[in-house]
Amino acid sequence: QVQLVESGGGLVQPGGSLRLSCVASGSGFSIRTMGWYRQAPGKQRDLVTTISRSGSTDYADSVKGRFTISRNNGGNTVFLQMNSLKPEDTAIYYCNARVRRDYRSDYYDVWGQGTQVTVSS
Repeated sequence: QVQLVESGGGLVQPGGSLRLSCVASGSGFSIRTMGWYRQAPGKQRDLVTTISRSGSTDYADSVKGRFTISRNNGGNTVFLQMNSLKPEDTAIYYCNARVRRDYRSDYYDVWGQGTQVTVSS
């Protein structure tokens, strides 16, 4: 069983910064990609950014140049550095990992519980 635990959310003023962390725990699985999604009130959950095992990244246009995703060497922890935050970045941020048990298994998605990010003066 794989679990994702996020931390680092909070309240910040416009123009400020926050750093989110997500740790994957468990045994008997391999991670293909990790990433962050966000969901604002009344809206669908949208992709923010992902990072592959090789380190290649993908970003939503709305966060390019402001957000940076990174991953530790062991590959089970992902970070999201958020700079120049705007009120429209306010949302619950969910960590995601695409994992599988072994090479014969299909990949499936695992989600964290979410962490609130509020950008307001």
